Amino acid sequence: MTIEVLGSIGVGMIAGSFALLAFGGDSLIELITGLVVLRSLRRDSSNVGGVNDSKSTEQFTSALLFALIPAIGFSAVYSYASGLRPEGSLLGIIIAIAALIVMPYLYFQKKQIGRQTRSLSLSMDAISSITCILMATALLGGLLAEYFLGLWWADYLATGIILAFVAREAVESYHELHAQEAAAHGLP
Repeated sequence: MTIEVLGSIGVGMIAGSFALLAFGGDSLIELITGLVVLRSLRRDSSNVGGVNDSKSTEQFTSALLFALIPAIGFSAVYSYASGLRPEGSLLGIIIAIAALIVMPYLYFQKKQIGRQTRSLSLSMDAISSITCILMATALLGGLLAEYFLGLWWADYLATGIILAFVAREAVESYHELHAQEAAAHGLP
């Protein structure tokens, strides 16, 4: 996942591909969330400082998702308006294909371990792998159209699709946080 983050962001900056940057930004947020889930699974049953720490981390990752949308979106709109044409990137295509190979495996493993350990947070984290699969598909489609057909605008279309998925993730995480708070206070 770290390679996916660094590769997507690095290649995205070199090629001027906002689709790769958006994909890498979302992958970074998923990596942070995954590390938090892993840390909470490793925490012993005493759960010292766990609830507040977990809640603040969830709020932080939710805020990152919301911040990613305008950061990538406005930059892409500005670049499109100013005439920047992203370059085709063979390395970006390889990153997208690798994500399409790895993410289904991660999804099934997280889902299985989540069921075995009865970890709701791990099962929910598995869902982010499905979103990543869909985003990698959009990314790959845009990069292939750009690289092989010269359709430079495909990068902007893929960026829009990826940002729609990120927006959905952001809204879902926001609702999830508020549902947890309501449940903690005994509210419906």
